[in-house]
Amino acid sequence: MVDVSADALRAALRAIKDPASGKDIVTAGLVEGVEVRGGLVQLSLLTDRAHATAMEPVRRAAEALMMRQAGVTNATAVLTAHKPSASNPAPSHSASSHSPPRGSAGPGGQSAPLLPDVKAVVAVASGKGGVGKSTVAVNLAVSLARRGLKVGLLDADIYGPSLPRMIGMNRKPEVRNEKMIPLRAWDLSCMSIGFLVDEETPMIWRGPMVMGALEQMMGQVEWGALDVMVVDMPPGTGDAQLTMAQRVALTGAVIVSTPQDIALLDARRGVRMFEKTRVPVLGLVENMSFFCCPNCGHRAEIFGHGGARTEAARLGIEFLGEIPLLLDIRTASDAGTPIAASAPDSEAGRAYAALAEKVWAKVTGATVVRSSGPRIVID
Repeated sequence: MVDVSADALRAALRAIKDPASGKDIVTAGLVEGVEVRGGLVQLSLLTDRAHATAMEPVRRAAEALMMRQAGVTNATAVLTAHKPSASNPAPSHSASSHSPPRGSAGPGGQSAPLLPDVKAVVAVASGKGGVGKSTVAVNLAVSLARRGLKVGLLDADIYGPSLPRMIGMNRKPEVRNEKMIPLRAWDLSCMSIGFLVDEETPMIWRGPMVMGALEQMMGQVEWGALDVMVVDMPPGTGDAQLTMAQRVALTGAVIVSTPQDIALLDARRGVRMFEKTRVPVLGLVENMSFFCCPNCGHRAEIFGHGGARTEAARLGIEFLGEIPLLLDIRTASDAGTPIAASAPDSEAGRAYAALAEKVWAKVTGATVVRSSGPRIVID
């Protein structure tokens, strides 16, 4: 396999001209950073929010050029004003020096939404890590597919992708006509950054790189027509959440929490974040709700119980159900055989099926919110 170096990519990028100055984009100071992880390349191009639309042709040309370089399997270029300084300022482009690319933006510079052939996009989110959000997302997607729906599953956690392990598949996707083909597992079309990099490779990326990777996994993947896409969001309220809210027609968000007060506090922040970005919150799920001893049947509420139901009522959102704390859920996930697929008639399988039924009912009655903002630029 051909090794890819950042220096070689920078040299290749000199073939692209900055329309404003006439210089190549490297000399003009537009190349803020080139990150290489195996065959995956992320490029940041400096601009400012006012001229993001006018810089779109340069971004596309840079992305296409990198894709043609030997050893590059996937490449993404994003626009950023992340690191302006006196020694390396963001370039000042006059509005008259550029014209918006045809077909890339609507009135007022509006970018076309990603995933246009997906009827519904559901984000599964949590305010903090460690609440079992990914397990819920995978088993929710499997349960929706068992209803006969065409389902996609996108792992949007760039820093900690868990989808490859949880579905028992970890290989690079095939590329056809410059688009990746999602991997198929458990009747799902799946995509994760974990399919593109080694499992132990740390993703030491800043915000623009994360957003570029997310846009690549949505816009450069041949998802096809889907009834619903489940997106396993990273924990918290950061760049990935902003990207999804601004660039995707989100139908709604499902918030996952455990019953204890500290987890519910973070879940509350997640609810408020989606409300501020005009994304409907479909409801709250209480994960690890209770534990029943498999030997004696004794029930123990290890993390408390009922906190999510009470919080949902306080926030005025629907309570979507309880998922028990069961050893079988964990062992099935670790084995790459989601319990909703491997044991659908088990207690856990029935709990996920009930959750899927409620979520699908909410989805079919929800109003889709589409972004009205331009391609994201980080100040």
